[in-house]
Amino acid sequence: MAAPPTVPSFHAPHPSQSSIRHSSQPSLQSTSQPSLTSPDATSLPSRPLSSSTFQPQQHSLRTPTHRRTIYDRNLNRSSRAELSRSTFAFLIGESIAYHHRRIKSIADFEARLNSQGYLLGSKCLDLLLYRQTPAGSSASGSSSSGSSSSSKESALAVRPLRLIGLLTLLTTKLYPLLFSRPADSLEQSTTNKNEYMVIDNTPLTNAYITVPKEMSQLSVAAYIAGILEGVCDASGFAAKVSAHNAGTDVWPARTVFLVRFDEGVVGRDQELERGGIK
Repeated sequence: MAAPPTVPSFHAPHPSQSSIRHSSQPSLQSTSQPSLTSPDATSLPSRPLSSSTFQPQQHSLRTPTHRRTIYDRNLNRSSRAELSRSTFAFLIGESIAYHHRRIKSIADFEARLNSQGYLLGSKCLDLLLYRQTPAGSSASGSSSSGSSSSSKESALAVRPLRLIGLLTLLTTKLYPLLFSRPADSLEQSTTNKNEYMVIDNTPLTNAYITVPKEMSQLSVAAYIAGILEGVCDASGFAAKVSAHNAGTDVWPARTVFLVRFDEGVVGRDQELERGGIK
């Protein structure tokens, strides 16, 4: 009978020897990286983190290379710094194309253009009045100007109190500021005392826009109407301004801006007239 095969026996090391053997090899994890989960304060880094660790998030707006923004520009810009007509045509064309993709009706189209121009008009009043003051007028830089000219400029810089003063400001001051020419005409309605008409034979917004036949009632000059309405509200004369096509054979793009003031504004104007305030 053959003897059973012998199985080699393996003797496990003594517990004390294995613990000594493992303790003699240093742990790289314990020596090179401090344990962040340990409550011991000595495991945290003792030196402060460098400033390069935390980078502040850069602003999304880009600044020009000369580090000058729009706020560094002079408010008294000369006529040489005017916006070119090609740039204005591009901006107004893209704006109309943007609204055209989102409108539901012609009234909605004109309301969008009106609200867009309203934001510009509400800011034009302060700029217009500032440029008429002695400090903002370009002609007031010379010290030889007399006191009479300074008094006239300061009088022009006062916000209008009467309706006539506001309408004169719109047609003779605001229009040259925006379009380098005054409005063509100013009329008062014969039926309603609170309605006035500012007439423009060649509005700049209509010069570069071709309205299709199915939208012939659309007046893209509603953008200018919004500017006029913004100036009226900023002056304290609550009004609604709408643009209406009134083309003729001579002036096919002729537009009438109907300025309709609130009844309270008309009543206040009558009280000022009785008080002798101009």
